[in-house]
Amino acid sequence: MIEYNKESALAVIAEAKETVERELEKIYPEGEGTAASLYEAIRYSLLSGGKRIRATLVLETCRMLGGQTEAALPFACAVEMVHTYSLIHDDLPCMDDDDMRRGRPTNHKVYGEATAILAGDGLLTDAFSVSAMNPYVSGDCAATAVAILSGAAGSFGMVKGQAVDLYGESHELTESELVELHMGKTGAMICASVQLGCLAAGYMPNDEITEKLTLFARNIGLVFQIVDDILDVTSTSEMLGKTVGSDKDNNKTTFMSFFTPESAMTYAEKLTEEAIALMDGIKGSERMVDLALYLCDRKN
Repeated sequence: MIEYNKESALAVIAEAKETVERELEKIYPEGEGTAASLYEAIRYSLLSGGKRIRATLVLETCRMLGGQTEAALPFACAVEMVHTYSLIHDDLPCMDDDDMRRGRPTNHKVYGEATAILAGDGLLTDAFSVSAMNPYVSGDCAATAVAILSGAAGSFGMVKGQAVDLYGESHELTESELVELHMGKTGAMICASVQLGCLAAGYMPNDEITEKLTLFARNIGLVFQIVDDILDVTSTSEMLGKTVGSDKDNNKTTFMSFFTPESAMTYAEKLTEEAIALMDGIKGSERMVDLALYLCDRKN
């Protein structure tokens, strides 16, 4: 593992987390009246902590490229809203059927399946509104952001990944199919986060720097999932804040189906090294490099 400044990476995450969570509180104040339970359910999952890695990537990419935090913040909130929707729905009995998330009972365990589904629906739909109404970017930029977000979240991105995941419950996936799964379910939104950060800084999807950083994001997105799979067999529920070993119990294909924890980590380190090599020549990329190395080295 390449030496890196872990404190720098943690500081970047903490800074983004505080900024985004303060804004999310404004987007979803406590509800009243007949729909109060809906907003309570949304806030329960949206404001329950989490790493905020996707939001961090939006904000840090924008900063690295000379953009303003104000322009990136609505996009950062939107990716966290989409991510939280996906977690609520993934945890449902008809999907991954999980009882714990971030150290607490999952949304449907507290509010019931119907309200959990509505909370996820609301978060997903509201994310597009937050992106489209970003007051700090042009109309064309906001429209592009909605296209990036919908492409990553929809049936060619995250939803496709979940569909492959469900297929894998009754079929043994090949390694390439497993990569396809995670490039959709996890990687698509991580790529979108970097692309939205570029967009907030004034760079469009077909610009060279955006394409280069998208390749960076593809690698670290895959690393993120490899490390998750390693931790699922080497860590504890207390450390992760969610049930460990459930993939094995459900006979799911994971990276542990093809690697040992040690060889999987070697693969993750190789992907990380390829990712940070793409940062060469990008001024101010030191914090992003530290972040990428931390994501490979994380323990929860």
